[in-house]
Amino acid sequence: MANDGQVRVPWAVRVEGLRHVLDGRAVVDGLRLDVRPGEFVALIGGGGRSALLRVLAGVDRDVEGTVLVPRRRALVSGAARPTAWERVWRAVLPGRAGARSAASIRALAPALADEPDLLLLDDPFGALDASARAKARRLLGEWWQRHDCAVLLVTDDVEEAVLLADRVLVMDAGAVAHERRIGLGRPRDPADPRFAVLRAGLVDRLPHPAGGRSMRTAALGET
Repeated sequence: MANDGQVRVPWAVRVEGLRHVLDGRAVVDGLRLDVRPGEFVALIGGGGRSALLRVLAGVDRDVEGTVLVPRRRALVSGAARPTAWERVWRAVLPGRAGARSAASIRALAPALADEPDLLLLDDPFGALDASARAKARRLLGEWWQRHDCAVLLVTDDVEEAVLLADRVLVMDAGAVAHERRIGLGRPRDPADPRFAVLRAGLVDRLPHPAGGRSMRTAALGET
């Protein structure tokens, strides 16, 4: 059974032996995960990532193992963004720095369930074009640096993961297959050779499903 309660420091999330079955298939299997308060963690790679976020949010409760999370948490999905998030996007996408950016960051707070201790983001920028996505990333990064909030971000964009996260986890078959700590300061520059090395290393770790385009090919934008 999952324990859904207040987590004491030093962890914002503690998951041990998590198993979650959907339609007779284990989408999360034997997963272990620790996230510190205020830490930004990105999840890339294979299946089970969205299912994990739904378990942590308390949406899916039919699980085995231990799940400890804060009471104050929020789940945001790119597939169905709440109206408050859409207002934030409209405010920031015209793209003017200074007062407009600050106002947009302030507008984010009431959309996040009374400033959660854990923010769960399921590909929230997936429907945006490249320019809008860059602005939305910047908005999120600025907001996160002003709040003591742990973040778990699901993304298929490896560059986005390296830009935003303290730590990137590659998932495969419902478990963490690889972990990479991002030891770069902020703001981060994709043109930095160190950034390129980190990105390439993570792309090489992406799982290769049978048939179709590999995740590595998709991440590189190849055909």
